[in-house]
Amino acid sequence: MGTSNNGFSDAGLRRLREVLAQHVESRKIPGLVALVSRGGRTHVEAIGTTRHDGGAPMRRDTIFRMASTSKPVTMAAAMILLDECRLRLDDPVDPWLPELADRQVLRRPDGPLDDTVPALRPITVRDLLTSTFGLGVDFESMASPIRAAAFERLDYSVASGPAPEPDEWMRRLGELPLQYQPGVRWQYDLSNEVVGVLVSRVTGMSLEAFLRERVLDPLGMKDTAFHVPADRIDRLPPLYGPDPQSGEFVVWDEAAGGRASMPPAFQGAGGGLVSTVDDYHAYFRMLLNHGMHGNERILSRAAVELMTTNRLSTGQLAAREAMFGDIAHLSSGQGSHGGWGFGMAVRTRRADYAPVGQFGWFGGTGTTAYADRTNQLTGVLLTQVGLSTPDSPRVMSDFWTTLYQAVD
Repeated sequence: MGTSNNGFSDAGLRRLREVLAQHVESRKIPGLVALVSRGGRTHVEAIGTTRHDGGAPMRRDTIFRMASTSKPVTMAAAMILLDECRLRLDDPVDPWLPELADRQVLRRPDGPLDDTVPALRPITVRDLLTSTFGLGVDFESMASPIRAAAFERLDYSVASGPAPEPDEWMRRLGELPLQYQPGVRWQYDLSNEVVGVLVSRVTGMSLEAFLRERVLDPLGMKDTAFHVPADRIDRLPPLYGPDPQSGEFVVWDEAAGGRASMPPAFQGAGGGLVSTVDDYHAYFRMLLNHGMHGNERILSRAAVELMTTNRLSTGQLAAREAMFGDIAHLSSGQGSHGGWGFGMAVRTRRADYAPVGQFGWFGGTGTTAYADRTNQLTGVLLTQVGLSTPDSPRVMSDFWTTLYQAVD
């Protein structure tokens, strides 16, 4: 087998390209861009086209909607505020988020919205950073009244239209009871959106402006933002959500004139970023370097360790594992990795080819980005095919399986 002294076998990288190309040739994935990095060597594959019926070829600088893969990056804004003692983990969030003060909590998680008891304590910064503040997506109670109410008031997915500005969004959130007592149960997604509002109110800046000043510009992440400007819109593919029955490509969001082409009223920390493989490589390489980018410190070493190690208790972990275990057959196991740090998954057990300690996340638009210290490895795979079918999760699974075989 041909080898390289830079961390990957040449034969392994050829195999990686072959596997990714097979998915594109199947016509289930129009195109993709993948980046792998280890030991000073960075390897990029851009395969296929930006549209299912042809169009421009995928390029290294193609811009993608990151969806939930936004979470690890936006969380850095809150970590900077912790580093600077402008936030403290166990302080109540009431001074900045009065909408979340004096909470009522459902007597039963699946009960009526008016059957509540007072919260036993305030919501803290830690509760938000660990996704345990008491409300969020919970796959075990999707048919509950609180889930329907939260979806109606707070959701702003591709299907439901844009979110209102942050103060109105928080007002709507404040009208709802919590589903669980603060700190009790891990629930997905909603807490990250609240963290974005928290950062904005503490700093007096928009989330994007603070991220730009303290994270994106220092790391050279010039294509990472909450929308794609007009002079770069030709680098954004349409977003597809294949029909689950027929497999026919359905456009969820076009490029020009689509939602990603305009600055949003609500800068969603949970899933609103657009970016490229090189930008995400820069960010995860900074995390692998314990918060350093060249000679500049972006985050403290301790902040990076907090983000990238498990922060959940045994009980919270059980709820998270049960939640994602129920959908593993749809997501090819994406997300079923055990632990959760701040804004990202952390593997707490060896379940497949990746080692314990690998950290990162994936997104519902067909994106995935992880790194691990054991191999000093970063991988980023970006597609424009949403998770309405298992096709993009299968590409992700095969990407990671093949990448770890290429480690020399």
